[in-house]
Amino acid sequence: MASFSISEVEELTGIKAHVLRYWEDVVPSFKPQKDDGGRRFYTQREVDLIFRLKYLIYEKKFTAEGAGQQILDEAQAVQDSAEIIQQIRLARQELLELLIKTKSIN
Repeated sequence: MASFSISEVEELTGIKAHVLRYWEDVVPSFKPQKDDGGRRFYTQREVDLIFRLKYLIYEKKFTAEGAGQQILDEAQAVQDSAEIIQQIRLARQELLELLIKTKSIN
């Protein structure tokens, strides 16, 4: 898995290191790992999250805290959607089984 230093992330995203460190404090799902020396390293997922935060904060004018909450809300909506899709699939399977039973009875 690729990992990026804070300076590499700064260069990739255009977000200054001190802002990235601030976002760690106010965005619940944003916690890059640190090595034994305390240096941060970021996964691709975290870099993607930074781009999403950047969009919400700089383009949509969210506060950092509000952007963090928006990301949590979006993640919950995805989870809810996945659960609904699973329920629909189960209902469809049950209906198909009923249809097959009904056809075999007639």
